[in-house]
Amino acid sequence: MADAPADTPTHVDLKTDLTDDVALVTGATRGIGAEIAAELADLGATVYAGARDPDDVTAADQHAVRLDVTDDEEVRAAVDRIEREQGSLDVLVNNAGVFARSGPLHEMDTADFDRTMAVNLRGPVVLTKHALPLLLDGPGGRVVTLSSGLGRFTGGQMDGDYPAYRLSKVGVGGLTAYLHGEYGDRGLIANAVSPGWVRTDMGGDGAPRPPSKGAETPVWLARFAPGSPAGHLWKDRERVSW
Repeated sequence: MADAPADTPTHVDLKTDLTDDVALVTGATRGIGAEIAAELADLGATVYAGARDPDDVTAADQHAVRLDVTDDEEVRAAVDRIEREQGSLDVLVNNAGVFARSGPLHEMDTADFDRTMAVNLRGPVVLTKHALPLLLDGPGGRVVTLSSGLGRFTGGQMDGDYPAYRLSKVGVGGLTAYLHGEYGDRGLIANAVSPGWVRTDMGGDGAPRPPSKGAETPVWLARFAPGSPAGHLWKDRERVSW
C-alpha cells in the first residue's frame, strides 16, 4: 500500500491449521466477530465465543462463554474457565466494540466517551492482562485487536467527528505497541487490524464490505507462526502506518 512503512515485511509464516490451538474471540455473536470465530473453528481451533448472553452463540463447534468485557469478574471467569477446561490459550481476538456517533469533541456526550473507552480500550487491556499468563506459556501466543482507519493519526485522517471512537482506537495502537515492546521477546505476537468499512450493526447497511472480508485479515493474523512480524497495524494483509 502507498502509505505502508518502508520496512513492510514481504513474507510471513502461517500456521497451516489450528487444530492444537485454543482461541478466545470477544463479541463473537454477530458481524466480524461471528465470522472470525467461525473461520477459526473451520481451521480446527478450539474456539471460545465470548458473548454477553451465551445463548446467542448457536454454533455447535464453538464454546459459548459469558463475557462482557467491561465486567472484570466475567473477564476473570472466562479466562479461568479456559485454563480449567483446556489448560492453554493460544489466540486472543479483541473484537468487541461500540461506536458512539457524535459530532466534534465540544459536542460529545461525556457518557458516550466513558462507555466507548470502557469497551474498546479498557476491555482489551484488562482481558489481555488476565490472558497473558496463558498466552505466554507456550511459543507464539497471538493477540489480535480490532482497530479502525478512524484511529489512524497519520495522513490527515483525524477529522470528521466521532472523537470517542477515534481516540479509543488510537489507544488500541498504543496497547499493541506496548505488548510487543514488553512481551515480544517472550514470543508474544501482538498486532492490530483495520477491517475496513464493513456491513455490520456498527458499520451500517451502506458499508461496501461483507463481514467475511472484515474477518479475513484478523484470521490471517491469528495464524501467524512464531517469529512473525508483530507490533503493527494491518489492513488487507498489508502493514499500514498508525
